[in-house]
Amino acid sequence: MKNKELKNKVIIYPIWISVSEAARLGGVGDKTVRRAIKLDPDLKYKIAKNRYQIELGSLFRFLNKNTKLKNKLRGFGLGQYVSEWKA
Repeated sequence: MKNKELKNKVIIYPIWISVSEAARLGGVGDKTVRRAIKLDPDLKYKIAKNRYQIELGSLFRFLNKNTKLKNKLRGFGLGQYVSEWKA
């Protein structure tokens, strides 16, 4: 699937994760995720029982927006377990 097709794909059952899970998967701090909720309109979230829930796909798009976050994802987050990323 090409990158453009992947962006336009409708996810029927999105995966929602907590702020702490998002931070752990991304290799960043909780504060970074909370700041992104306030500042990045592309990061999809909902509030359930007074807790933020982050949509997993939008989290990875956010983490790949700039080099510093991308490096943290690949070095400290989920990326440390992936040998090669495919687009």
